Amino acid sequence: MPRQADHDLRRRQIAQAVWRLAARGGLEDVTLRNVAAEAGVSVRLLQYYFGTRSRLLLGALEILNADAERHAKERLERLGPDPGVRAAVRMVLLELLPLDEERRNRHLVYVAYFVRFLTDPALAEAVRDTPHALEELVAGLLAQGQATGLVPPDVATGPEGAFLVAAAGGLQAGMLLGQYTAEQVVSLIDHQLGRLFG
Repeated sequence: MPRQADHDLRRRQIAQAVWRLAARGGLEDVTLRNVAAEAGVSVRLLQYYFGTRSRLLLGALEILNADAERHAKERLERLGPDPGVRAAVRMVLLELLPLDEERRNRHLVYVAYFVRFLTDPALAEAVRDTPHALEELVAGLLAQGQATGLVPPDVATGPEGAFLVAAAGGLQAGMLLGQYTAEQVVSLIDHQLGRLFG
């Protein structure tokens, strides 16, 4: 195996250990010693790849974000070459929900990081623009829908995109807390899209 591939694989192995610990017990459980044990590596090797705990948390988050983006693109590609605007908006919103084990675990990790986002500028920077980028993506898709007559011309696509992303975020928390089932949340998303797309 090439050296860079081995390096990337080892970083991913360590990052996955961070995610498992964070999802199970919060960031309090993410110590260098605990991560090393979970990953099956020495603390020294972990420090070689990430250095400090702060850099470990940031590195694991960056890998998680890259994975989430890659998985979303793969799901969008599975919709086919021309999925339609409504299907694309729906896919973006459903990607924000813990509808399967992979997405549930990812969202549990984000929840574990949440308080740290409020106090650690480097971690906050890693996620700060994500909601805005998603809002712009959804707003752009809604504008495409307007151009083709699928979305009424009086819909303000910017605020609507922001609302849809924020609503999905709220539903995500409700699902993690057991307040909503997957079926209820998907039904709510579909209801909102039905309102927009008529």
